Amino acid sequence: MLTTDDLVPGLVTTRDAIAAAFGCGTFQGIEPAAEAGKVFVYSDPSAGEEYGYTFDGRAEDDEFGPLYLYTGAGAKGPQKPSGRNGSLLTAAQKDREVHLFVAHGRLPGSGAMQQRYIGQMVLDPIQPYVMRRSPGTDSVMRDVLVFRFRPAEGTTPAWTKADKQPKATKSTFEVTNPEPSLPAPVVLPTQSGAKAKKAEQHSASETTADIPASKRKVLRREGELVTAFAQHLAAAGHKTHSFQITIAGEPGTLTPDLYDATEHVLYEAKGLTTRANIRMAIGQLADYRRHIPNSETLRVAVLLPSAPTPDVQQLLSEQNIGLVYQTDDGFGGWPIG
Repeated sequence: MLTTDDLVPGLVTTRDAIAAAFGCGTFQGIEPAAEAGKVFVYSDPSAGEEYGYTFDGRAEDDEFGPLYLYTGAGAKGPQKPSGRNGSLLTAAQKDREVHLFVAHGRLPGSGAMQQRYIGQMVLDPIQPYVMRRSPGTDSVMRDVLVFRFRPAEGTTPAWTKADKQPKATKSTFEVTNPEPSLPAPVVLPTQSGAKAKKAEQHSASETTADIPASKRKVLRREGELVTAFAQHLAAAGHKTHSFQITIAGEPGTLTPDLYDATEHVLYEAKGLTTRANIRMAIGQLADYRRHIPNSETLRVAVLLPSAPTPDVQQLLSEQNIGLVYQTDDGFGGWPIG
C-alpha cells in the first residue's frame, strides 16, 4: 500500500491506490482525505477540451515562477467557492497538503486511468483563483473557478511539455462580469510534507510560497479600484461588464478589467502609477482593442489610484488614451473627453 513517503513527483499510480492508502474518494477531481491531512487534485486537460475550455495545465511562468491552472468542481451551473472547491481554499488553514496528479493514459489491460504525480502544491497567495466563463456539460455557459497552483516549497514538480495548457482551437469572445475582487489571501502552512531531495529544491528566486506582501497589496488595490469605479459608473446609470477573449492557437485568455458599455470605453486598471505600469497598460489596451467589436469607435483609458506625473499624463494624451484616477471624493478625469 502507498504511504506518504511514496508520494514522490513522477510516481505513476491510480485513484484506487490513492484512495486505499489515504481514505479519499475516487470519482471527483478534488478528493479531500481529512484524516490523512491531504487534498488530492486530479487534472485531465483533455476532459476540458471535450467541453470547449482549455484552462487546465501548466501556464506560462510569471515573475514568481511556475504556475499550474486547474478548473474547479461542478459540471454545470455556476461554480462556487464552497464544497469540494472550498476544501482547496481552506486546505492551508486546516493544515492539509494539496497533491496534484494529471491523467496519464489507461492502465494496461484495464480501463482505469493512470495518474502521474506532479507534486505538492499550494494555492497562489495573491490570487488563489480567477473566474472564467466556460460551457457546462449541458452546453450552457457559466462561471467557473480556475485555481492557480504554485509548487510547495521544496518540491520539484514532475511536469512535462505535455502538461502545458492546451492551445485554443478557435477564437471566442464572451461577455463577462467585471473581474471580482480578489479573494482573501491564502494563509500558507509550514511546508513540512514536501518529499523532494535537498539537491532538487528550488532556489530562493524560484520559490513561490513567499510572494511579497507588497505585491499582494498592489493587486488587491487594483481589484478594489475596479470595484469602486464600477460602482461609480453604476451610480451614474452606466452599464458595465468585461470580456473573456480566447485566441485560436494560443493558450489562456485575455481578460480586460472593465468595459463601460454605455460609453463604449475600455479601462485597464493598475495599482501603481509608475511609468512601467502605465506602459504595460498601454500595451494591454492596444492588444485588447483589436479583438473588441466596433473597435474603430472604441475609446480606451487607464484607471489609476492617483494622478501620475505630468510627463506620463502627456504620454497617455499623445497615445489618445484617457486617464481616470481616484480622488478623495470620486474619480478625476471622468467622464473622459
